[in-house]
Amino acid sequence: MSGEFHALHRAEAPLLLPNAWDFASAAALVAEGFAAIGTTSLGVAAAHGELDGEGCTRAQTVELAARLVELPRPISVDVEAGFGDPGGIAAELAELGVAGINLEDGLGDTAHQEEVIAEVKRRAPDLFLNARTDTYWLGEAPSLEDTIDRVVRYAAAGADGVFVPGMTAVDDIRAVVDAVLVPVNVLFQPGQRIGELAALGVRRVSTGSLLYRAALHGAVTAARAVRDGSPVASGVPGYSAVQDYVGGRRRGSGGFQ
Repeated sequence: MSGEFHALHRAEAPLLLPNAWDFASAAALVAEGFAAIGTTSLGVAAAHGELDGEGCTRAQTVELAARLVELPRPISVDVEAGFGDPGGIAAELAELGVAGINLEDGLGDTAHQEEVIAEVKRRAPDLFLNARTDTYWLGEAPSLEDTIDRVVRYAAAGADGVFVPGMTAVDDIRAVVDAVLVPVNVLFQPGQRIGELAALGVRRVSTGSLLYRAALHGAVTAARAVRDGSPVASGVPGYSAVQDYVGGRRRGSGGFQ
């Protein structure tokens, strides 16, 4: 699946990567026809009663990955900053059959992150390493100059792609795309259009935690409707549909299209 995942970043249209948080959400996205599935660290952490970015969900992340690789799609796993052992978890996930990982720098030292990226590629050379920089996500005053310096150095260290969540300005996105030869990933924001991002040279668009947050909103909205006697939203999957999503795993890849 790794080769297929790499190729999806070179396709004519950008790869739209929806991010799941459990097996059923991933299987539902497979059934909808998405070409690859990612995970959301917020969704995985919150579903287990943990905070995102604390580095405490390695076991849950690996357990989920072991299930998701049974789906007939390339799987990319968000490993936060590597759970204290980026090379080790990369090798473990590659052995499971995971196609890619998302690895963030958390605005740490750039030189150290270069070493981390090189180590990950040494331990798991075929894994698609999407190197995330948090210049726009965590920085109070995002610096395009710092962002470009980081993504250029991460690509040179061996990253297969670079990811700058929170970057939305057209000129900034274009500048980052022009600065590197590897695929550039952005985080989808309401109001954006895939075609417009494609025109800027973006090769991958992730939904991040959006789907998980939308699911929470949908659950509370449905509960509120029942409580208040309001109409429940149409289009909710039936019991048998969810059974089919999970049952496809037990039947093998033939249970999915």
